[in-house]
Amino acid sequence: MPWSNQSGGGGWKGGNGGPWGPRPGGSGQQPDLEEILRRSQDRLRQAMPGGRMGGPFAVLIAVVLIGIIGFFGFTVRVNPDELGIVLRFGEYVRQLPPGLNFRLPYPIEQVELPKVTRINRIEIGMRGSSDVRDATTTVRDLPEESLMLTGDENIVDIDFVVFWQINDAPDYLFNIQNPEGTVKAVAESAMREVVGQSDIEPILTAARAKTEAAVQALIQRILDSYGAGIRIVQVQLQKVDPPAQVIDAFRDVQAARADQERLQNEAQTYANRVIPEARGEAERILQAAQGYRDQVIAEAKGEADRFLKVLQEYQKAPDVTRKRIFIDTMQEVMSNTDKIIIDEQGGTGVVPYLPLSELQKRVPPSAPAQDGGQAQ
Repeated sequence: MPWSNQSGGGGWKGGNGGPWGPRPGGSGQQPDLEEILRRSQDRLRQAMPGGRMGGPFAVLIAVVLIGIIGFFGFTVRVNPDELGIVLRFGEYVRQLPPGLNFRLPYPIEQVELPKVTRINRIEIGMRGSSDVRDATTTVRDLPEESLMLTGDENIVDIDFVVFWQINDAPDYLFNIQNPEGTVKAVAESAMREVVGQSDIEPILTAARAKTEAAVQALIQRILDSYGAGIRIVQVQLQKVDPPAQVIDAFRDVQAARADQERLQNEAQTYANRVIPEARGEAERILQAAQGYRDQVIAEAKGEADRFLKVLQEYQKAPDVTRKRIFIDTMQEVMSNTDKIIIDEQGGTGVVPYLPLSELQKRVPPSAPAQDGGQAQ
């Protein structure tokens, strides 16, 4: 039976007939749906300019709504540091460059936006927390990650940082489920392998750069085998120390080794200074002996040649040569002795000979005046 809005009519009984109950205001009549729609249209016309709705204005509103829906439904914005990966029903179909790009609305196409230019950072063996109020950074050590066993069966505490970047966005999104966790696990495993093949002393001293390069190459090789689409930019060792329980003993050993190297360097420096001096002195003595030998041999040869020359002249003129030899010999002998002249004819005996030229060389300038005063 159709329902009637008249009170008491129809199949509903009672003064508040109808399933919606009494109308607000207590009039007892049921609400009229057409009246409600009419009042809503009147209010909408009053809100519109000119009090009219329809015609060009309605078309304009429809076009604007369609444009807004189309813009947000069919375009996507890719930031400069991102790359758009378009999935059509969950399957990878293409890439979108930075900027505004067209795509079909969800759920037909979905766009993933990985940040391909950002350098990501993973800390292993430590965790850093910054206090914004004090502008300080607190580093918390994680022994379960940092303690590693070396090849010579020593324990070393290593904290390091891995910097990585997305190299292939599709592989990065679809081949690995947890990229950061994968990079962290692979980096820790690679560091343990490299440290396990090395002794503790090179790791603590001179082999830090070599260790970083070996770990970076091993991490990259493992991630490439996974098809992770990740490039390892750098591996930095932050702290390489023995465990805290034995660090004092290790420092004593390092100090002793440093002293040993210092003493060895000092001894080597002394040897480098003394040995060349000794070699130079020996060479000087050898050169002096060689020169003396050459001098004696040359003089002997010269004397022999001179004697042979004199012999040849003696054989040609014995008297003249004999007299010449006598005169030369007397000249050589008398030049180094005091001279005494004897005048046999005068009968006065010995006549003193004064070598004036030699006296002038030997006597000081004031000596002749004193001698002259005594003579007077």
